[in-house]
Amino acid sequence: MPHKYQTLKMRQITRNEGQPRETFNEEALNELAASIKQHGLLQPIVVRKAEQGYELVAGERRFRANAIAGNITIEAKILLADGDAEISDLDSFKKAMAENLNREDMLPMEEARGFKRVLDHEHDGDPDKVPAVAETFSKSVPFVNQRLTLLNLRPEIQSAVDAKHIGTQAAVQIAALSPANQKAVFDDWKKGDKSENQLVHIAYAMRKQEKAAQQDSMVEVEELTPEKKAEVGRAQTKTKSDLDTIERVCELLDGIAKIDPMELARMLEGQVGKRLEQIDRVAASVQKARWQLKQAKAHADASELLISPKAAAPDLVGEAAAALARLEPAADDTPEQEGGDAQGEPIASEAVEPAAEETASPEGDAPQQEAATEVEQEAAGVEGETVDLAA
Repeated sequence: MPHKYQTLKMRQITRNEGQPRETFNEEALNELAASIKQHGLLQPIVVRKAEQGYELVAGERRFRANAIAGNITIEAKILLADGDAEISDLDSFKKAMAENLNREDMLPMEEARGFKRVLDHEHDGDPDKVPAVAETFSKSVPFVNQRLTLLNLRPEIQSAVDAKHIGTQAAVQIAALSPANQKAVFDDWKKGDKSENQLVHIAYAMRKQEKAAQQDSMVEVEELTPEKKAEVGRAQTKTKSDLDTIERVCELLDGIAKIDPMELARMLEGQVGKRLEQIDRVAASVQKARWQLKQAKAHADASELLISPKAAAPDLVGEAAAALARLEPAADDTPEQEGGDAQGEPIASEAVEPAAEETASPEGDAPQQEAATEVEQEAAGVEGETVDLAA
């Protein structure tokens, strides 16, 4: 698009009320203002001609900081009309959106509303045109879909997402729930006893239970036959017994752990490598079982919150929680053994959000990538805190 550079007076420029960013960090603005005072404005703002003066297209943060710095002029890139075509409001918005998207302080809901505006105005809201929107802003289709999904959240949860109290991956899973169950999960989360990772898994588990309840409401559920009840009972008994056996194995492993490494090498002369491989196989199996128990715990927690008369609660809520607790590492475990769950961005912290987000389903389906990642990380001795969702 044709343009020219010019020094403009600050009073010649008016803000664009429809610009995508709505929130600005005052501390960051003051820091930028201090930098402008010392080094000057390193990147010009972008404006377009208006009926009176100019309208800001991109660079509102720089514009505000320049005002705080006390400057009465500012360097500007002025967009020029291409022939008879004027610079439309939507074109101006898209340029502002493109500039702000890659700034880490643009809020998720601002991005969501921005993508929706472009999708509605350019493509009549057609979901099949999401790839075109993604291409416009050099974003992946899953990223744009995830942001659009956030618009299904209840207003109070949207506010929590923008305040960075809830990460976007957890928010995507919550957005897939009914409004009533969104509120149930949110109210439970506000108690402060759930990590981001747990929030993601609980929301996903609740969605699965919602679907199961909907299916049960459409078909007649048959009563279990005596034989089937007996089979279920035997399976429950065996599972509990297996977990109790694992608990006893811990005593054997604790004994091995107390032997001096030099003495252990002498005791296992010629078999140290083979025995280490044996323990590695045990550790990998424990991690996989632990993963399954974490999912069981998420379903148990979700069943207690689920608002649906058709949803049946799992039978082994207490057993799942107790078994998981027995498999958790001790508080004094070293980093080589396993790191505990960290309060991340939400089940996945924002720090790892970009990569994780693009693997999660925009409809809130299971975070399969996260599941695989966490199992692999746990098997390596470090539990992942990504959620961004999946498991």
